[in-house]
Amino acid sequence: MPNKQVTALDNGTKLISFIVPFYNTPIDMLSQCIESILSLPLSPDEREIILIDDGSNPSPKKAIERFRHSVVYIRTLHQGVSEARNTGLQMANGQYIQFIDGDDYLISEGYSHCIALMRQRQADLILFNHTCNNKTAHTPYREEEAESGCMYMLKHNIRGAVWGYAFRRDVLKTLRFTKGVRYGEDEEFTPQLILQAGKTIHTTATAYFYRQHSMSALHISNVQERLNENLNVILRLKQTCQTKKGIEAEALERRVAQLTMDYLYNALTHLPSFPQIEKRVKALTEQGLFPLPYRNYTLKYKWFRRITLSRFGRKLLYALLPKNV
Repeated sequence: MPNKQVTALDNGTKLISFIVPFYNTPIDMLSQCIESILSLPLSPDEREIILIDDGSNPSPKKAIERFRHSVVYIRTLHQGVSEARNTGLQMANGQYIQFIDGDDYLISEGYSHCIALMRQRQADLILFNHTCNNKTAHTPYREEEAESGCMYMLKHNIRGAVWGYAFRRDVLKTLRFTKGVRYGEDEEFTPQLILQAGKTIHTTATAYFYRQHSMSALHISNVQERLNENLNVILRLKQTCQTKKGIEAEALERRVAQLTMDYLYNALTHLPSFPQIEKRVKALTEQGLFPLPYRNYTLKYKWFRRITLSRFGRKLLYALLPKNV
């Protein structure tokens, strides 16, 4: 298979471009991912599958030869998932974009419902549910009233994972993933994309299977390094807030506050000593991120803010919360 395999995929604009970045992904998982896309109610002229091999060793090109007429295969130097996704975006031809991690797969029934929403309601962005349980039972799907991405983000906590939604390619504008970010690249990209979306629909359809396994970044990442990169993502989003006005600024401020709360929670549950946590709190304070803003976002947010205001409250949480050290 050549590095760029293009056959019937060059017939004009597709309905959906599926971008699949991967690195050293087991062949059986990658094959299952591709097969899940091919099983969807889409003709070859309506889909393109773009595989971005981020320098896997060895290359899986021969092992996936049977898919050669259905995929575009791009092999790059190992530069990380942000660059792999940007390469996929550069190649994409579809009206809609769907990211899929190479070790995950789409759930046919749920994602077929999302395709129907694309066809029938012409949404700019569709948010759907995911599962880690392969025994998920079907339940009737529900959709919230369509609203702008800005209004949705102003009223809801969003999930950062980039594979958790499908979006129109033209919503992107010039937005891309920040180069070199190893942890939290989704968290920087997603709120900015949603903020740019017009007609946004959230469906309860479970359309994505997220596979948790020992090679996931969550399990192998260095905690200190991950917290540092997460903080940098929060700070860049905070800077972006300063370029927005009105409800756009309010919506992004909510996301910054939510990510800061998550950052502090991760510090409390992953760092091995309380002085290290207080050092992180000091850094947040110096950057104007702590104390958390006084807002009625959610009950969990209000209580977490109140408890973490004092050193005693933080020490109490450190003692009570389960540790992942």
